[in-house]
Amino acid sequence: MDTGTIVYVDYDLFNADNDELIETTREETAKKHDQHEESRTYEPLCATVGEGNFIEGFEESLAEAEAEKDYEVDIPPEKAYGERDTNAVEMLGPQQLARQVRDPDNLEVGGPVELGGRKGTLVMFRAGRARIDFNHALAGKTLRYNYRITKVVEDRIEQVETLLKMLTGSDDFEVEFDGDDVTITIPEYLGYDQSWGMAKFQLLRSLRDSVGVQTITFRDVHPVREVGELEDDGHDHEGHDHDGHEHGEEE
Repeated sequence: MDTGTIVYVDYDLFNADNDELIETTREETAKKHDQHEESRTYEPLCATVGEGNFIEGFEESLAEAEAEKDYEVDIPPEKAYGERDTNAVEMLGPQQLARQVRDPDNLEVGGPVELGGRKGTLVMFRAGRARIDFNHALAGKTLRYNYRITKVVEDRIEQVETLLKMLTGSDDFEVEFDGDDVTITIPEYLGYDQSWGMAKFQLLRSLRDSVGVQTITFRDVHPVREVGELEDDGHDHEGHDHDGHEHGEEE
C-alpha cells in the first residue's frame, strides 16, 4: 500500500507472549475472548497508510500488504511501544501526592494517574505513598496483529468524505469536484465548533497528500433565520448577519 492510501482495516491485537487479546475491531473475536461490549459498534478501522495512525511495525506491514488478504505479524517492543524504562517508575510520598494529585484519597491501584502532563498507572499505594509507572502499558511487550485490509477507498469524493469523517466524526458534508479542485460545504453547526479550525489545517495536508487535490474551498452557508429566531439587533443567536448569503473561504 502506498503512503497516503486510505484503507479500512479489520484487526485483532494480542500480547504475543500469552495470547491475551488487547484490542479488536471484530465482534466475533471479542465474544470468543469474553471481551464483548454491547454498547460498542464493531467495524473496520479507517486509516491513512503511512501517517502514523499505528505503531511503526504495523505501519511497515501495512505498506507491504494487499487488500483482501489475511496477515499475521509479530512486532517486537522496539517497533511497538519500546522497552520498559525502570527510570520511568517513580515513588511519591504523601506530601508530593497532596501537591500534585487532585484527589489522592480516591487513587486506585491499577488506575490512571496524571502528573505534570505525564500519564501513568498507579502500581502501589500504601500508607500514603504511591508508586507510579509512567511506561506505556504495552511497553516491553511483543505484539501480534492478525489483520485484513477490507477496503481501499479509491473514489475521490469518497476519499474526501472519509477523511472528513475521520477528523470530525461527521458525515454531513457536501463534496464537489471541478477537475482537481474541490469545494466542501460544511454543516452549519460545525462552523461554531472551535476544534474545526485545527481539524481543517490537518485536512488540507491530507487532501493534498492522499487525494491529490489542488484548490480547496470551504463553503460555509448560513441560511436566513425565522423572525422568532433573531435578536433585536438584527443578528441571529450566533451573531452572524441574517442576509442569507453564503460565506466562503478558499485555501
